[in-house]
Amino acid sequence: MYTKQFEIRWSDVDANRHLANSAYTNFMSHTRMAFLMEMGFNMKTLAEYNLGPVVFYEHMFYFKEAFMGHPLTVSLEVSGLSEDGMFFKFEHNFYNHKGENIASCDMFGAWIDLSTRKLVGLPEKLLAIENTFPKTKDYKTLTKEDTRGESGRKPVHLTT
Repeated sequence: MYTKQFEIRWSDVDANRHLANSAYTNFMSHTRMAFLMEMGFNMKTLAEYNLGPVVFYEHMFYFKEAFMGHPLTVSLEVSGLSEDGMFFKFEHNFYNHKGENIASCDMFGAWIDLSTRKLVGLPEKLLAIENTFPKTKDYKTLTKEDTRGESGRKPVHLTT
């Protein structure tokens, strides 16, 4: 399990004086990018392969409030990867200063080629690294069908 600790700043708090929803998202994003960089998926490497990560969804579950004045720990584990490395699913948990799990999030994403703007599998070098990521107990191999999550939602366009 990868973890990163944060200080809750004034700008992270909302009108209810607790950690704002947007701050949870920002802390998760920062944790993911720090993890990826430490694992070798840094900006130089991503530029070399012309890759970028995209988020399909983040499903948040809140259990308890978080407040200024106490540190917050955010964890990351991989709950799924596709065989070609294209799709990834991360599980984030948030812990207060007492170690209590105060929130959890399932995040699903993929890699895109930044020139074609199309989804793409990882090159062998990065796929080998991705396969070493810390995994959850319920880890699974992902397929394209998993991209819509449990909702099965698809776009419904406006008609004019």
